[in-house]
Amino acid sequence: MPGTKTRVLIVDDSAAMRQLLTAILSADPALEVIGTAPDPFIAREKIKSLNPDVITLDVEMPRMDGLTFLEKLMRGRPTPVVMVSSLTQKGCDTTMQALELGAVDYFPKPCVDTLTGVADAADEIRSKVRNAARANVRALSAARPVAAPPAVGKIRLTNQIIAIGASTGGTEAIREVLSQMPADSPGIVVVQHMPPGFTASFAARLNSQCVIQVSEARDGDRILPGHALIAPGDFHTEVQISGANAQVRVYQGERVSMHRPSVDVLFRSCAKNLGKNAIGVIMTGMGSDGAHGMREMHDAGAHTIAQDEATCVVFGMPREAIEHGGVDQIVPLPKIPEEIIRACQTK
Repeated sequence: MPGTKTRVLIVDDSAAMRQLLTAILSADPALEVIGTAPDPFIAREKIKSLNPDVITLDVEMPRMDGLTFLEKLMRGRPTPVVMVSSLTQKGCDTTMQALELGAVDYFPKPCVDTLTGVADAADEIRSKVRNAARANVRALSAARPVAAPPAVGKIRLTNQIIAIGASTGGTEAIREVLSQMPADSPGIVVVQHMPPGFTASFAARLNSQCVIQVSEARDGDRILPGHALIAPGDFHTEVQISGANAQVRVYQGERVSMHRPSVDVLFRSCAKNLGKNAIGVIMTGMGSDGAHGMREMHDAGAHTIAQDEATCVVFGMPREAIEHGGVDQIVPLPKIPEEIIRACQTK
């Protein structure tokens, strides 16, 4: 309802972090912190009595860890959850597990020791909590376990490249798509909005669950059949052609469409350098990143696919791409791998 605030419950065992997050979120007139809890047991009672719209949840807590609590919550009372994670390797790995269990999004713990660290993180934290309130948590809680790739005929063309872009809810959507791609899949390049430190864990987790090989992209990496490259956090990744080879350029540069990495950067490079030999896929995410680039891909002869609203956690990015006239097909998430494979076989 217009004028209604998003009601937030903060769950964190650190009193300093609870106080800091309360101050950050309360500075946004669209958000209201309705309570805090130092552990999942107290949180459980407050969820029953306060009925929050969004929960921020620490990954590591006493008595019951955040993952166990999240799994119980999503099974019994699906609620938008934003995880609060450390930037350690363990923190990144645990965050990837949390997203698989149904968390909508996450943010790295702001540094309480420096005002600069807090200021840099505050806007992002408020944005992620606002966005989480609009998330379709049913789409996440209904996510299926990884299945074997479908039995399909050999993909005839190897000079095609698949470009995938996503944001909020995208880690699970990407996992579902890549886990269904066969070993002879064309090379894949993925932009998922993630901060530095998380993309390596994301790529490693995907690599353990897919038939194709998945790795974090490095500047100059070749784009090869049966491989997927994940754009590293805080770096743009685009496709370039060098002689007979396709490779990625990984660089920083200015933010594009408010993001780095940006889906628009990837898609525009595909439109320019690949034309009809590209397949573009835009999936769940907030905002409009990728909409202009997908239209350029479409106009250059690429086949373009958008995830449908019913299976998106957030329909923002696909909606914008559709409204910009750059989408050939609107497809439910479970059908996207099949349509990619069909496009590879028929183009």
